Amino acid sequence: MKLYLTPGACSLADHIALTEAGIEVETVKVDLKTRRTEHDEDFTAVNPKGYVPALVFDDGEVLTENVAIMDWVAGQAPHLAPDGPLGRSRNIEMLAFLATEIHRPFMRSMFSPADAEKQAAREAIAGRLALISQRLKDDYLFGDAFSTADALFYVMVRWARDSGLKIPDRLIAYAERVEARPAVQRTLCVEGLA
Repeated sequence: MKLYLTPGACSLADHIALTEAGIEVETVKVDLKTRRTEHDEDFTAVNPKGYVPALVFDDGEVLTENVAIMDWVAGQAPHLAPDGPLGRSRNIEMLAFLATEIHRPFMRSMFSPADAEKQAAREAIAGRLALISQRLKDDYLFGDAFSTADALFYVMVRWARDSGLKIPDRLIAYAERVEARPAVQRTLCVEGLA
């Protein structure tokens, strides 16, 4: 199995989730500007959308999009989703919120040519991070157990922190807790981010 990623991009979350699940993957780095892999292969042959992540199974099947990959991981490692009859659905609910309401504005805040749009995106991100911070009562999003949604949320908090966005102290502590996890430390080292 191969995970196509760009160090520090949203694919970091998938890499963390796979490592937490104990699922071994070969990682292949992708340059998102050139759409070439570290082996000088055309990444769009793997994922015609041209962006990471892409998880390629041994039979050649390709799964893309953070929400889909994270849900697949949670299916393989049920301890990475909340318990209960709605546990997996709650995990998907949070993953979808993160992907649409935080990840998307981050792209605008980084790549929009208009300063006003960048600022509006940063304000939207801050508001949504504050909303999640208010409901974060325990160590992780769904209590004391780490989930695949935590892997994606950690990446979003990391981006906010690294971009100088003012974030609540509770989220700084959250990021530090996540970074202290052995699987996260290993993943950060593999991606050259530690």
